[in-house]
Amino acid sequence: MTTDGDFEIFLSATPGFEPALGKEAEAAGFKEPKITTGGVTIKGGWPEVWRANLELRGAGRVLARIDEFRAMHLAQLDKRARRIVWGEVLRPDVPFRVQASCSKSSRIYHSGAAAQRIEKAIREELGAKHSPDAEVVIKVRIDDDLCTIAVDTSGEPLHKRGHKEAVAKAPMRETMASLFLRQCGFVGTEPVLDPMCGSGTFIIEAAEIAAGYKPGRSRHFAFEQLATFDKAAWERLRGTGDAAKPELRFFGSDIDAGAIRMSRANAERAGVTEITEFQQLAASEITPPPGPPGLVIVNPPYGDRLGDRNELQSLYRSLGKTLLKRFSGWRVGMVTSEAFLANATGLPFAQPAGPVLHGGLRVTLFLTGPLK
Repeated sequence: MTTDGDFEIFLSATPGFEPALGKEAEAAGFKEPKITTGGVTIKGGWPEVWRANLELRGAGRVLARIDEFRAMHLAQLDKRARRIVWGEVLRPDVPFRVQASCSKSSRIYHSGAAAQRIEKAIREELGAKHSPDAEVVIKVRIDDDLCTIAVDTSGEPLHKRGHKEAVAKAPMRETMASLFLRQCGFVGTEPVLDPMCGSGTFIIEAAEIAAGYKPGRSRHFAFEQLATFDKAAWERLRGTGDAAKPELRFFGSDIDAGAIRMSRANAERAGVTEITEFQQLAASEITPPPGPPGLVIVNPPYGDRLGDRNELQSLYRSLGKTLLKRFSGWRVGMVTSEAFLANATGLPFAQPAGPVLHGGLRVTLFLTGPLK
């Protein structure tokens, strides 16, 4: 790979969210988005790597694939690894570490031995030091004897935007919340209300989208430690951080006073206090805010989070009645683990999209059209 040409960039996704991330990448103008297991591939150079980290709301990580070759045994892996011009990508003064995975269909099956060979090649060819806690990570995947070598350009996972310090139980990751909003058809032009807002993730994501804030604007990335990094170009891409203040407002409520405090603190760190409102209310007490109808999105308790089945059904039934009675013209998006819970609401849900993984459970977004 050369540092100035296009190469393959892999955007990791929560399992089940690959199509939604593919649509986001396409809408953001990235080249040749292709849906694959575990994510989406695009084509581009290092500026596209930086932009993907900065702007994509649904990606978990951004990996720059720097080489691919066949390797049947460790000596061959070692030889091919030494042909890579590591100095084009890595800096000799920045420590690195290697993570490897090998499929059972590969003749190289010991991931630890594969990682050691790559690590030794980099140390001896480049002179960089290996460190078990280094931010720069080389990811090696050997699948059916095909070895793919990539650099993790993100560092910390991308759902860590740098704004959320306080979290509720079973928090929804920002990356997941943004893709659920996308699946609901939200593009930032309508109000959003979450009657069980927890630490405010759905509402803060919706407000950031409406304001045009870039999700990676406040954080550091591993690519800033690479030889390919151009600080001046990156600062231009990142911009001033100024964004339009929409006329819309975004509303969160929760029965728990602690959740409301968390939400307000997180909204302040994200810079969306002016366009968000949080109040302590039971879900049965919610009413539509003034103005046009929009989207109600909610991630109620389910599964192990609130064990008793009858109690859960009662909670969902009550929420459904409140929404049907008061929220005419609003759409409802509900994330839950069981169809019987969604059905307990009595809401006119359409056929749902496929499930996604959240906290070890398979959860599904159930969506209505505008309520009558």
